[in-house]
Amino acid sequence: MNADEQDFGLGDGPAVKVSVSMRAGTVRRLRERLGKREFSAYVDAAVERQLERDLLEEALLVNEAIAGPVSPEVEEEIAVMFRDFMTSPELREES
Repeated sequence: MNADEQDFGLGDGPAVKVSVSMRAGTVRRLRERLGKREFSAYVDAAVERQLERDLLEEALLVNEAIAGPVSPEVEEEIAVMFRDFMTSPELREES
């Protein structure tokens, strides 16, 4: 582990230059959408979000192992709440 990478939590610390291979079409679309200056910030934010989701998934799996699976009824209730939230007028006003 590089000294620049240690002692920092997710999303913290100085920027560290890394080399990453990506598909050419993805890179082209990102550059068209963002321009060169925003490319790194966009990729950094996307990776941070994915790491957060991975950690959440791991926590949910641990919880399920301890407490048992979520019932289909609760899953459906959560899905309805999420859909309602995503289509709420308040959310659209912020966009």
